[in-house]
Amino acid sequence: MQRTFFNSAIRFMSLVLIVTFSSVIFSQEKFPSKPITFIVPLEAGADGDVLARALVDRVSRILHQPITVMNKPGAGSAIGFREIHRANPDGYTIGIASATIITNKLQGVSNIDYNNFTQLGAVATFFPILIASNNSAVKLNTAQEVIAYAKANPGKLSLATAGVGQSWWVGAQTFLSGANLNMTSIPVTGSGANVALLVAGGHAEVGIAGLASSRALLEGGQVRFLATLSENRAPPPYDKFPTIKELGYPVSWESTNMVIGPPNMPKDVIAKLSSAIETAAKDPEFMKFALERDAKPDYIAADKVVSVMDQRREVVKEIMAKAGLLKEAN
Repeated sequence: MQRTFFNSAIRFMSLVLIVTFSSVIFSQEKFPSKPITFIVPLEAGADGDVLARALVDRVSRILHQPITVMNKPGAGSAIGFREIHRANPDGYTIGIASATIITNKLQGVSNIDYNNFTQLGAVATFFPILIASNNSAVKLNTAQEVIAYAKANPGKLSLATAGVGQSWWVGAQTFLSGANLNMTSIPVTGSGANVALLVAGGHAEVGIAGLASSRALLEGGQVRFLATLSENRAPPPYDKFPTIKELGYPVSWESTNMVIGPPNMPKDVIAKLSSAIETAAKDPEFMKFALERDAKPDYIAADKVVSVMDQRREVVKEIMAKAGLLKEAN
């Protein structure tokens, strides 16, 4: 009787171990086995949100699982970043980040930056442009004219920018510092579209805004495209306009959009997600979509993202120190 009971117990424990081991192997092999949540720390319809949804659609098809986009805007994207950071590191909650993941920590808005996340690959880059008003008293037709006028009339020109500490504000400060210019900065709350509207109304002679958010006003003739602050020229039909670097000034600023996850994700999950993101980012249709929305397709492998961000961080840190805004949160 005891021997029968003992044998039955052994068989039962063996069965439990086999089932448990099989479940672990099955779950590892089958990732993802349920829908994924993708957090976008921007309002619905923003440039980065539109781009993220196009990427997610392709990643979903590659992984054969639904991916739900969840918008978590606010505090310069810090709210969405926190949500991603504190998620379960099982790969079922990931999201997208931009240059604000650098600026937030440097100005004390957040105590985390890109180093505190799992990097899954960068997919595209947005860049700011220099625009001029067609409704201001001072008419400026080229970037060279803006620079010459500003040097001859220190403080006379108004430069509309994004909110202090935000990405396009950093771009504006990079322009002013790199070209050694003295202008009256007008920080504008909200999206880059508000910067373009301020310039279009003649309330600022020039502005630093995104190409996508300025397009309607450029096509309507209220503002003029003068130059880009990116490393390379803008896509057609704006490729005839120079970069500020081409004009002889060490000025460039871009906001790279990268996919991130919480820290300590399993290596096999990282590999699966990174591979899907790379395939999606290199999809010719996605690249065409990005260009049509004035983003530069710019895939960066997951293991290279941190070094790229380190370089951007040094630029931002210097700018914020000069502006008296450097205050990294502890």
